[in-house]
Amino acid sequence: MYKEKILLDKPVSLIGEDYPIIDGELKYQNITVKNVYGFKIEGFDIRNSGMSYVEDIAGLKIEESGNCEISKNKFYNNFFALHLASVYNCKLIGNRIIGQAKSEGSSGNAIHIWNSKNIYVFNNYVKGHRDGIYFEFVLDSKIENNISEKNLRYGLHFMLSDNDIYINNTFKNNGAGVAVMYSKNIKMYKNKYIYNRGPANYGLLLKEIVNSELKENLFYKNTIGVYMEDSNRSYFEKNTFKENGSAVRILANCENNIFKRNNFINNIFDITTNSRQNYGNILSENYWSNYEGFDLNKDGFGDLPYKPVTLSSYLFEKYPPLFILLKSFFMYLLDLSERVVPTLTPTTLSDDKPSLKVIK
Repeated sequence: MYKEKILLDKPVSLIGEDYPIIDGELKYQNITVKNVYGFKIEGFDIRNSGMSYVEDIAGLKIEESGNCEISKNKFYNNFFALHLASVYNCKLIGNRIIGQAKSEGSSGNAIHIWNSKNIYVFNNYVKGHRDGIYFEFVLDSKIENNISEKNLRYGLHFMLSDNDIYINNTFKNNGAGVAVMYSKNIKMYKNKYIYNRGPANYGLLLKEIVNSELKENLFYKNTIGVYMEDSNRSYFEKNTFKENGSAVRILANCENNIFKRNNFINNIFDITTNSRQNYGNILSENYWSNYEGFDLNKDGFGDLPYKPVTLSSYLFEKYPPLFILLKSFFMYLLDLSERVVPTLTPTTLSDDKPSLKVIK
């Protein structure tokens, strides 16, 4: 056990044998790396960093450096665990990060990356921090095969970062799932958003997102699967929305988004919105478990369009106490009458070619 601060200011690799402990004694930053290009830190147990309300103290902080690899380390009970600022060409691989966060104000993020480029975050396990993974001003980077669970706020918090991809990650039981905001050209493939539940929780928040792709993701048992606000020209394909409160909530300021060949299975509400207007959002060839149409020509698609926005979802949003009537025969009659003569729900937000088979 080493109870001391470590400063790395030259290109030296640190390799731990049998996980030596670097203990911050709840007072200071354990390891600081600054202005170093070409190094590796592997195999350490980094724990008990100090905590501050005015500076980002971390178990391991890397500043203005590059060409590095941080792998197979254990982080326990740190304020920020792994903090990168102005770093490029760095790999974060196979680290295990567990925090003891009690409140958002007194805790930092497990993996915090700011103003960086070409960062690869792969196969890490993060738990018990404010945010599991945090990106801000991070370009051309990849987040792959990580598990982020039981964090106070977000499993992944992603802001002002363009041309990034995150793939095959699991985000479960977090305060509010994943937030991707103020970014463009983001690819989100094969991720799992599970059990992110609460009064205002969601699996994925998309806020001011442009020209992005979401494919083969699973949204399971979230209060809201995807919440979209002022997000435009995104493409959704082969995603599965299963047993969520609302599968997709798309606000009126979202335009020209396409939902094609997705599965909507046993959600309380498939699509909800806050307006009767629809500005170029398209639904096509999706599977809807609530669809009650028929296929006389046997082409695998329903002969009647499916309108996923129901009158009951609109009423429940305006008057929450009406939830006591959820699944009642009265609400069924209201929804049926709205389908026949729409008065409050958007008539153009419908799937004119609903699939009768689950999309694989």
